[in-house]
Amino acid sequence: MACTVSRRKRELNLSLPDTLSYRDAGVDIAAGDRLVENIKPFAKRTMRPEVLSGIGGFGGLVEISKKYREPVLVSGTDGVGTKLKLAFELNRHDTVGIDLVGMSVNDILVQGAEPLFFLDYFACGKLDVDAATEVIKGIAAGCELAGCALIGGETAEMPGMYPVGEYDLAGFAVGVVEKANIITGTDIRPGDIVLGLASNGAHSNGYSLVRKIIERSQPDLNAKFDSERTLADCIMAPTRIYVKPLLALMQTLQIKGMAHITGGGLLENVPRVLPSNVTAVIDGLAWHTPKLFEWLREQGNVAQQEMYRTFNCGIGMVVIVDQNDAADAITQLVAAGETVWRIGTIEARIGDEAQTRIC
Repeated sequence: MACTVSRRKRELNLSLPDTLSYRDAGVDIAAGDRLVENIKPFAKRTMRPEVLSGIGGFGGLVEISKKYREPVLVSGTDGVGTKLKLAFELNRHDTVGIDLVGMSVNDILVQGAEPLFFLDYFACGKLDVDAATEVIKGIAAGCELAGCALIGGETAEMPGMYPVGEYDLAGFAVGVVEKANIITGTDIRPGDIVLGLASNGAHSNGYSLVRKIIERSQPDLNAKFDSERTLADCIMAPTRIYVKPLLALMQTLQIKGMAHITGGGLLENVPRVLPSNVTAVIDGLAWHTPKLFEWLREQGNVAQQEMYRTFNCGIGMVVIVDQNDAADAITQLVAAGETVWRIGTIEARIGDEAQTRIC
C-alpha cells in the first residue's frame, strides 16, 4: 500500500509546475542582505550620540539632546528628480546620494534646525548591489557633511516597476531647533542685506530642461568644459550642503532669513521667507555665474527670467542679515570655506510688486 501511495505522489508531481521562489519572481533577498552589510560601515561613520539603534532594525531610535529646553522637530523630504536619468546614462552613481541628503537638510536648515538623522528609500526593478552601494555611500557622505546620522532606510526591489538599470530615490530628514531660535523671516526689515552662497552647479533642480537641452545640442559630455572638468562633471556636481557653516554662523549673529534655492530658482524661493511688506532687490551682476548656466542659456535659447525661475544660477543659498552684521557674516562664511557675495538689499514693498526683483 505504501508503494502505491508513493508512486501516486510522484505521478502528481510530474503534472505540477516547477517550484517557485521569491527570487524566481524577481526579488533577491540575498542581494538585499549583501547591500545592508555593504553599507553598515558607511552608516556607522555618521552616528551621533543621540542615536540609540543602528542600521538593520525595524525602526531607528534617536533621543533629543538635553541641551534643548524647548525642542521643536523640523522635518523635510525630497528626491533627486530627473538628474537620476543622467546618472543612469553616464553610469555615475556616487554623488546622487549627496544630492538626496542636501535637498532635505538644506531645507530644514533654513528654519534654524540642526539635522539629527536621515532615512532613505531606494526603489528599483532589479537590485544591482554594486550600483546601490555607490548610491548609499553617497548618502552616507552627505550625512557626514551635514553632521546627521544615517539611521536606516528601505530598499524595495519591485520587478516590473522600473526599467533594468534604473532606480528612484527619496530622502527624509529630521532636525531640531530651540523654539525661541526658529528662523521665521518676520524680523526682516528694509535695509537688511541679502547674501548669496555659491552653488556647486545646478544641484538637483531643472534637470528636465537640462536633459532637453542636451538632447537638442548633442554635446560631447566627456569633453573638457570648465578648467579640468568635463561637461558631465559639471552637470553631475552634487548639491552643496550648507549646514555646518550656517549653524556655526547662527551661534555668533542673528540670521533673519534663509532661502534654499531649489525648484523655482531665485524668483520663487526668496519670497517664501519674506514678510509681505518687503521685497528683495537682487543685482544679477553681483556674483560669478558658473559657465554651466551660460552654456544652458545659450544652447537652449532660454530667456534670462526663465533661467532665474528654473535654476539657482550659481546661488545655492540666500542668507538675510542686518546691514551691521553683513561684513562679519561674510568673513565667517569665507573662513568656513564658502564663497559669498552681497547680492542685494531688502526694500519696502510698493503695492503688489513682486517680492523678488533681479536687476
